[in-house]
Amino acid sequence: MSENGLETKVREVLEAIRPSLMSHGGDVSLVEVTPDKIAHHQLEGACNGCPMSQITLKLGIERVLAEEVPELAGVEAVGLEDVDWTRFE
Repeated sequence: MSENGLETKVREVLEAIRPSLMSHGGDVSLVEVTPDKIAHHQLEGACNGCPMSQITLKLGIERVLAEEVPELAGVEAVGLEDVDWTRFE
């Protein structure tokens, strides 16, 4: 699968997860899928800084992405300051 196709698939899965997060005042957005197939996403709204966000990440987002997009090598929550923006220049 191409990197762009992989990113599209990850976005589709996150769209399916989003209503559950939004029902609790949170959200998630895809920041990037790295060349080594790691999906970097950012928790937003009430999820950002929530003490339960690690459980949401592990039991929700990571689990569903692993099931739906098995070609991903990993899933990591990041802040925008963690992204290597030079890759996009």
